[in-house]
Amino acid sequence: MFDINFFMKAYKFSKEMLNGEKFDKNYIIDQFEQFRSKDPVVYNIETTNACNMKCKMCPRTTRMTRKIETINREVFINILNQLRPWSKEEWSDWERFVKENYNIEKDEQSENNFFLYIIPKVIQLHGYGDPLLDKNMGEYVKLLTEKGFYSYFSCNPANINIENTIKMFENGLSYIKYSIESVDDEKHKEIRGEASNFTDSYNKILQLINIKKQKGYKTTIIITMLDLNNSWQKEEYQKLKDAFCGLDVYVYLKSEDQQWYRKDFHGTNSVHWSEICKHPWMSMTIKSNADVVMCMEDYNNEIILGNAKENSLYDIWNGEKYNEFRKNHYDLAKGIKCTKECDMHLAGEYLKG
Repeated sequence: MFDINFFMKAYKFSKEMLNGEKFDKNYIIDQFEQFRSKDPVVYNIETTNACNMKCKMCPRTTRMTRKIETINREVFINILNQLRPWSKEEWSDWERFVKENYNIEKDEQSENNFFLYIIPKVIQLHGYGDPLLDKNMGEYVKLLTEKGFYSYFSCNPANINIENTIKMFENGLSYIKYSIESVDDEKHKEIRGEASNFTDSYNKILQLINIKKQKGYKTTIIITMLDLNNSWQKEEYQKLKDAFCGLDVYVYLKSEDQQWYRKDFHGTNSVHWSEICKHPWMSMTIKSNADVVMCMEDYNNEIILGNAKENSLYDIWNGEKYNEFRKNHYDLAKGIKCTKECDMHLAGEYLKG
């Protein structure tokens, strides 16, 4: 989730900033603080950072050095007890806002539809790990459903366990996304590592689609391919769409999230990566050791703003460390991950003086 109310209130400033308008620093600080809810909103909970893949485009493969951990069950439950889902009225206002300002329909399949219609309402249960390796995932999905939240996670289909996945469907899993980079097994292994494949994964997904239809489960199955700027990308994506043509799935091509460390920076078609970063004011991320960080891109927990085992989310969100972090975005502070290792625009780039 992210704070849809902050996003809507800050939209005008965001658009004007990207169009080249400069604002007085103190004015923007005051406005953003007025727009910011004092109640925290959680973007994602990384229940585990364990993963058996070796994805060549993932910082986890070559850069992540933190300890492999799985979140404590009691900590997870405590986090949920501090959050609330959006009301029907709030969500209706948001859908109207998206249609009016982005002209994106609710039923289209695209990365921007996914970001604007799905991400704002779900508690994401992934980070730099594969949720299918977390034995508690079925229970977590059930807890979210019982509390009125939409649930979602992205995973590697090579790790599918049919029985466990059906249990998650039964427990009300809202969305599950399978990342597939090629319909060729060897090509897929080149990108995701030897533990990955396409053929076995595809057959398991087909089996799940059939079971979902027979049992009437409501989970939306999403298939995505990352745009890695390969010469064969367009052709391979068409093959992927053909493989799932006519089936009850949501398929889209996803822009690569972070390209700052790549030699072939190839841009983005994503609304999220094209606009200014709003995370300091609209959402927080909780990692597998319960550290609260600024966003899920902080793969090594370099900017720790608190810990959910030690303090309430409210106190962390409104505390001194978070306020300093927001100030760093205005000041374009040197030496922090947000200024040296992120593709997103910072608010400080558009302030006067």
